[in-house]
Amino acid sequence: MSMVVAEFLGTAVLTSFGCGVCANVNLNKSRANVSVLGGGWITITAGWAFAVMLGAFMSNALGGAGELNPALVLFKVLAGVYTISVALPIMIAELLGAMLGAFLVWLAYLPHWEVTENPGAILGTFTSGAMIKNDMAACLCEIIATTLLFICLASFGSRLVTGTAGMSPGFGNYLAGMLIWALGLSLGGPSGYALNPARDLGPRIIHAVLPIPGKGSSDWGYAWVPIVGPAVAAFVAYGICQATGLI
Repeated sequence: MSMVVAEFLGTAVLTSFGCGVCANVNLNKSRANVSVLGGGWITITAGWAFAVMLGAFMSNALGGAGELNPALVLFKVLAGVYTISVALPIMIAELLGAMLGAFLVWLAYLPHWEVTENPGAILGTFTSGAMIKNDMAACLCEIIATTLLFICLASFGSRLVTGTAGMSPGFGNYLAGMLIWALGLSLGGPSGYALNPARDLGPRIIHAVLPIPGKGSSDWGYAWVPIVGPAVAAFVAYGICQATGLI
């Protein structure tokens, strides 16, 4: 199966599980929302970590690279892995896959939207956002977190890490999941650690077009942050990886 289809379905799995855990925590009368143990940030960061891992496995199983992230594809363009003509269809497929995953979450939690009166909780199920309304600071956080994402991913493939035998197939997906969990726990607080333009833009579009009662604004004024931040990080991470010999 083509890489474009693999990345489409892999990213759909990513946002199905990722937006799904946010729905479970955020929406009224959902299990994680009403549980005496609660949900909260630990649950959300763990859910997104598993989401990345499972989405990458889905993509790999269908012949894709498991990137699930247009900014990571851009990083690979800079590194000479992809040409622009190859990269663009992959990026578009990732965006469309993210939209599909968010749509499936809407269907799965269909009765819960109407009983959730907080528009911020609804929007937060689909998108990232700044806890303090300072878009430039949030963008800086996205640049820092996404740069660390890319250079850590590059370090996983170092011969000094894997040894001469290399990494076992699929093991890198477990490391990527662990990395996403760590980034959420450590740097996810200010901006919600989108790290990925498709992960935010695709579900934001779905939030905007779906007939969700009392959903409020889709906050398009903030939408540039999780697009520009990770894209800038691709250039920063490429420069660091080149300077240090990681790539």
